[in-house]
Amino acid sequence: MSYRVAMDIGGTFTDVVCYDERTGAVTAAKAPTTPEDLAEGVFAALSRAVNDPAGISFFVHGTTQGLNALLERKGARVLLLASEGGGDVYRIARGNRDRMFDLRYRKPPPLVPRQDVMEAGGRLDYLGRELVPLDEESVRRAARRARVEGFEAVAVCLLFSYADPAHEVRAGDILRAELGDDVLVVLSHEVAREWREYERTSSAVLEAYTGPVVRRYLAGIERRFAERGPAVPVHVMQSSGGLVNASYAMRRPLQTLLSGPVGGTMGGVAATRLLGRGPGVDQHERGPGVGPAPGDANQARRDNAICIDMGGTSFDVSLVVNGRPDVSAEARIEGFPVLMPIVNLHTIGAGGGSIAWTEAGALRVGPESAGAVPGPACYGRGGTRATVTDANVVLGRVDPDWFAGGLMTLDVEAAGIAIATLAGELRLDPLLLAEGICDVANAKMAQAIRTLTVEHGVEPREFALVAFGGAGPMHAAFIARELGVSEVVVPRFPGAFSAWGMLEADVRRDLTHPYFRPQDTLDGADMSGNLMRLEREVLDALSGQAVPEERRRVEHAVDLRYEGQDYTLTIPLRDAAEPAGPGFLEDIAARYAEAHTSRYGHATPEAPVEFVMLRSTGFGSFPRTSTPAPEASGGAAPDVRDVIFDGAVHRTPVLRRSGLDGELAGPAIVVEETATTVVPPGCLAAVDDNGFLLLKVNT
Repeated sequence: MSYRVAMDIGGTFTDVVCYDERTGAVTAAKAPTTPEDLAEGVFAALSRAVNDPAGISFFVHGTTQGLNALLERKGARVLLLASEGGGDVYRIARGNRDRMFDLRYRKPPPLVPRQDVMEAGGRLDYLGRELVPLDEESVRRAARRARVEGFEAVAVCLLFSYADPAHEVRAGDILRAELGDDVLVVLSHEVAREWREYERTSSAVLEAYTGPVVRRYLAGIERRFAERGPAVPVHVMQSSGGLVNASYAMRRPLQTLLSGPVGGTMGGVAATRLLGRGPGVDQHERGPGVGPAPGDANQARRDNAICIDMGGTSFDVSLVVNGRPDVSAEARIEGFPVLMPIVNLHTIGAGGGSIAWTEAGALRVGPESAGAVPGPACYGRGGTRATVTDANVVLGRVDPDWFAGGLMTLDVEAAGIAIATLAGELRLDPLLLAEGICDVANAKMAQAIRTLTVEHGVEPREFALVAFGGAGPMHAAFIARELGVSEVVVPRFPGAFSAWGMLEADVRRDLTHPYFRPQDTLDGADMSGNLMRLEREVLDALSGQAVPEERRRVEHAVDLRYEGQDYTLTIPLRDAAEPAGPGFLEDIAARYAEAHTSRYGHATPEAPVEFVMLRSTGFGSFPRTSTPAPEASGGAAPDVRDVIFDGAVHRTPVLRRSGLDGELAGPAIVVEETATTVVPPGCLAAVDDNGFLLLKVNT
């Protein structure tokens, strides 16, 4: 067996990347996604990249099954079991609104209506000491109702179970005994063993709501794989940027919520490493967020990348900081808080299919999309409304005869009619309108990037822009100009880059332990002992994922806050023994003050700190799939055509990426099987040793 295969299942296409361990060759392919039976699309794409499925030695994929169920509100019917007197915690949440001055804000309706919340007697105090024994009969009543009324999942969230989960564990045993395997039972301490009752309840409900959909899908994929030959575990991308096998993902399905988009972020991490920006495989001891190695003043800038994934409907942004994915310990998805390690992603409705329209005499673009059917007018499938792709066609920035590697021939006339119709409504020249549509879309995407950078005190000009997705390279140089970014990186197979990123990811397991201690009562040896226990558990978990001992490593961190603060910042530790060493309190307080200044612009170094949570993360690495860039194949002389830039016509060569050699001055259009790269006037492009197309943007 010699093929390492990764697959990204999107709404329109299923992308697959195959790495041949014997030859080092990397191939990419795609097939239409089959929503009625995703496994069919998976194996159709697989057949285009791998001749013999029995030769697959490793398989990983990203899925948006859980996310789609949440977005479309097509998840399971959930019964929530709360502590007696706490049945309204989930509905009250954090009040009526999160954004006080947003007049259009609407609190998302709960996924569990109040009538589907039951209460169980029993109570622990905040230290986990039992005050009232668990009322087991109330748990059995909940089980009977779940069975009679056909609930697909039960979420259990009892007060202070993060301190001692004994009551939740017993409730889970009763529910599983009464309901069997047909009903998913979710215990909040297993989803997120962290304080904050509402956020923990929300996380448990989200897992219960999306879990049955994800479990059915993963079970089907594993069954079909077993039938068709590959005798290897199916791995799944997690929202944290790490991998787990499907059996674990079926037990913790919430971890797969952002499974698909996160692959692109991990591709960005691999890209920074290959470009000499990020830390190498043997440099992980620097720890997350520790920063550049001593004596390397330029390393911080070389470690940073803004990852942009522009498809037909959406635009996803994520960051690589210091060569690592930007991961948070909690996030909000569709307005619901979730406690789990998750790559910070910001998504807006901006893609090639985004529809241009008018409002009060002004031009708007998106978020409505033409989708795959009917799609943009140029697809010739009945679409008549102008889209971003139609604008690029009218401007000459797309090769209509070799779109998507020749899979489609675009209807230039239909695109022109759609643009002209909208231009008539606005009384504008069609070419001026077409460029305006692209400018509006670019401005929206640049603002989405500012949401993750400028609004958090991060300077975009200190980052490179890694552009992928079917439409990302087409708009990347213009977005970079908007932000003042001087370098754009277009990887190989940009349309399948998220799948390639999954091949570069590590197996990852995260464990937490609540640890509330004021600075003046901290016992460093006790803290180290707890971290070492977490480390053993993490290493055992990696062993259960079949990671060889020599490829395992563990990183530790602690959540800190100033006394009197409500929220925390996560500060990495050098190792589990660090808290027991001399000078630890002074050092960790200084690092917290530095992080506080970076995040909020100020700090109070003289104020005492509080320890809130211990975090241990295990990583299991696989051999990297990096290969030398393919040699330029030369080819026929480029086609030269008229392309509009800044309102002027430019005679522009259209070149195949496989034939590029040396430096290329804009304007130019570079086409390949999965994407089109636009090199505007004044920009330079060149292919590096890794096969990446590097654009130097005049800012």
